[in-house]
Amino acid sequence: MSLVQEWESYKTPPAKEVSPVPEVGSPAPVHPNLTLPTDKPTIIVFLRHCGCPFAEKAFKNLTSFSTQYKEVHFIAVSHSSEEATERWVVQVGGNWEVQVVVDYERELYARWGLGIGTTWQIMGPMSLYKTFRLGKDENIWNRPTESGNRWQNSGAFAIDQDGIVKYSRVAASSSELPDLEAALTSLGVKVKPKPPPAPRTDGFL
Repeated sequence: MSLVQEWESYKTPPAKEVSPVPEVGSPAPVHPNLTLPTDKPTIIVFLRHCGCPFAEKAFKNLTSFSTQYKEVHFIAVSHSSEEATERWVVQVGGNWEVQVVVDYERELYARWGLGIGTTWQIMGPMSLYKTFRLGKDENIWNRPTESGNRWQNSGAFAIDQDGIVKYSRVAASSSELPDLEAALTSLGVKVKPKPPPAPRTDGFL
């Protein structure tokens, strides 16, 4: 990891021809680098760069759900390099039942309608505040960015076993996390109740 690598993540990436975002009820986009199973529904989460705290939180949520809902196939797509992605997955706790797909050229992102975010979306005051809160609340902070780009939008989709999109959401900001419960509900999966949160002891609300 070097300052040059970190600086590269701030540069605007090469432009891609971005397809329209898949609509609910439409067939899922087809691409040779991503084959969807036909024996169970799938939830796909397109991550921000490896090193982003919100990518880490989203991935941890995904791995947790993957162990609870075996009837659903879970996929995480990374646009960091294969080597950086492999190291990052280990650092954040492993992939459990999640299939990790590396899309370094961002072809899948573009095929699923995920382009480049604006400065307000990526570095707006609310996103910066939520970055701080995520660190304070859950000790998830920025990690070194070996590869990947901070401007790439993230998103989440749910596809049934017939290949039809049931849930489609492009993140409105860098701090938005995938709503996995909504994605599961769209597939007809009954969501298990969450345990109550532990009471705070640090004075923050």
